[in-house]
Amino acid sequence: MTDTGEESRFRRLSGILGYWEDMLLVSIPLIGVVSILNLPLYLGLTFFIQQYFAIFFGLIMALVFILVPTRKGAPKDQLPWYDLVCSFLSLVVGAYLAFYYKEIVVELGLLVPSRIVLGTIAIVLVLEASRRVLGWPFLSIVFIFIFYALFTFLFPGRLYGKGVTWSRLATFLYLDPQGILGIAIEVAATIVFAFVFFGQALFRTGGGEFFTDSAMALMGRFRGGPAKVAVLASSLFGTMSGSAVANVVTTGSVTIPLMKKTGYPPYFAGAVEATASSGGQIMPPIMGAAAFLMATFLGIPYVKVALSAAIPAVLYYMAVFIQVDLEAAKNGLKGLPSEALPRLLAVLRKGWLFLIPLSILIYTLFIQMIEADRAGLYATASVFLVCCFRKQDRIGLKKVIKILKETGEGMLEVGVVCCAAGLIIGIVSLTGLGFTFSQALVSLAGESTLLLLILGAAGAIILGMGMTVTAAYLLMIILIAPALIQLGVAPLNAHLFVFYFAVMSFLTPPICLAVYAAASLAGADMMKTAYQAIKLGIAAYIVPFLFAYHPSLLLQGDIFDIIHAVITAMIGISLLAIGIEGFLFQKLNWVKRTLLILGGLGCLIPGWRSDLIGLAIGVPILLWEWKRTRVIKKRSGSLP
Repeated sequence: MTDTGEESRFRRLSGILGYWEDMLLVSIPLIGVVSILNLPLYLGLTFFIQQYFAIFFGLIMALVFILVPTRKGAPKDQLPWYDLVCSFLSLVVGAYLAFYYKEIVVELGLLVPSRIVLGTIAIVLVLEASRRVLGWPFLSIVFIFIFYALFTFLFPGRLYGKGVTWSRLATFLYLDPQGILGIAIEVAATIVFAFVFFGQALFRTGGGEFFTDSAMALMGRFRGGPAKVAVLASSLFGTMSGSAVANVVTTGSVTIPLMKKTGYPPYFAGAVEATASSGGQIMPPIMGAAAFLMATFLGIPYVKVALSAAIPAVLYYMAVFIQVDLEAAKNGLKGLPSEALPRLLAVLRKGWLFLIPLSILIYTLFIQMIEADRAGLYATASVFLVCCFRKQDRIGLKKVIKILKETGEGMLEVGVVCCAAGLIIGIVSLTGLGFTFSQALVSLAGESTLLLLILGAAGAIILGMGMTVTAAYLLMIILIAPALIQLGVAPLNAHLFVFYFAVMSFLTPPICLAVYAAASLAGADMMKTAYQAIKLGIAAYIVPFLFAYHPSLLLQGDIFDIIHAVITAMIGISLLAIGIEGFLFQKLNWVKRTLLILGGLGCLIPGWRSDLIGLAIGVPILLWEWKRTRVIKKRSGSLP
């Protein structure tokens, strides 16, 4: 999906160039379908998967130079000659790999002048595309890796090496399956594409409206209803969009004005939307692009990643929901009037067919265990089929082309991220930097897992500021995850830990893009909104440290340990949320709030002893407040 502001950043060309732009955009999903379904095989043709990746690479790069101007203030209706040249060169370097890859495979070690030149052009194009789409911070990081590869002999201690010549580096990054055509672009061109296509098809045919109306019908009538609608709708939308900012803009444009109208302060309304939208990327069954990368890197089914992430995601939204509810109770906020709400039965009667694609997706992914990219395409096909039975949403050729074009646009950012990540992964592979850096980190942390986790959390948040979750995740799994694994953290746990904190960069100041978007929609102070968003999303700052040590929360281990961990974690999150909000049946003083927070932390820390201590601290306060409230109500005559 596209992030906020992305559409305004894109050029919109007319005439022949406009048709050329549309043709390239439509080509991305069409070629993706052909490759994932392996349609040439039915014609007796065989090809290397890297040939498809090369076509994908060429199309993505070509479109970046057509659609994204060199700077923000540049005209959006003109295509400078140099961008046209860069777009043409992108197609050339991609086409060369696609046509000649069968010959290239047997000659990978040879330094051929023409391939050195093409490799240099490809690297320069990726760097410039990264600057335009992702900005200078990400580009600077890529430059650092390239500098290291060329000049390792200048670095001290463990980081010292012989260095790599530019000829060898350019050839390796351009041609080798561990470079640009490596694992990152593989995930983007297959799994991520399939789910971006699914999301675009679903929401452009009325699915988004169906899910928003369903959330409104279910939650709108309760106290603080619009905020609860925001939480539910954003989790539903976010689990399919994979973009926190796009989620904020899409659902927030409806929910934030409703929350403010109900009586929520603007900063709180913005924080609810930002937190709920960011959580969509950690919410199964469909998480962000980084989750698919995780499954591929670890060599495990995506289903295992999704199941492992389920309980932490529930805890995250549980903390948000409790605080939203208590804020409404504290301020006496009511739900929306029934006449302003859609009827659930009417919503289901109108749009129940949209549940079929989701059911097919869950069935193929979790029961049939079909590859994620094929499952995504099957679900997408079912969307188009469903629309044949919905008179108001029947799809003509014009709408199909629009969905294809928007899918192409939606692939640009993640495509550029993965192409640039291919450069970094290739350099790490060529120089052995991953092992070297892991050793250095372990030494720096004094072999303390906790200190290394803190460094990893801080690094993921800092690197994620102003960048995509996918980019931050890719950098951190290269630099931090190997060190965590070396100190005994299970690989999946280490990757999920990094992933969670990359997501939290969207809520953590000073650069928190989801908060920026939500605060802008709410007309609220950004820092106040960010502070409230951190409080609402508190579970995501704590739970990763717990499952890094004790995997029960990731549904790993003995069934009784898992049940025990899940129940006590839910109690702990509830106590923590109440303490942070500072309200239960009435306002709580700082002593009770502190004790509730300590009790919540005690229940969250795995182990019977800590659980008992947490319950002993927190439960008496809950009972005391409940009893005290009943006494007050009896005296006032509101209770019999």
